[in-house]
Amino acid sequence: MPTVTVLPDDVAVTAADGEGILAALYRSGFGYRTGCRRGGCGVCKVDLVDGEVDYPVTVAATVLTPQERTTGTCLTCRAVPRGDVVIRLRDERLRCLIPFLHPERKS
Repeated sequence: MPTVTVLPDDVAVTAADGEGILAALYRSGFGYRTGCRRGGCGVCKVDLVDGEVDYPVTVAATVLTPQERTTGTCLTCRAVPRGDVVIRLRDERLRCLIPFLHPERKS
């Protein structure tokens, strides 16, 4: 099962095989600013710092351009990690949405 590490917060969660990055974060009690959560708006874009992802569901080139893909932009609602990945949020921090899963973290 792949590990997803989120910077700048240095939080790591495990993704189930075939599970998208955003789904793994939500299931683990974390989240950040998102939009439609189905690949149509691009609000969940982050920087892919390390690792590789697949897009098993088609993502429109108007949402994630070929240039963005090659320069490391990742659409977390549709991206499925191929192995361990590191992503960096853009201008925000990860939030703990379900505090009882992570009592040591504040929202």
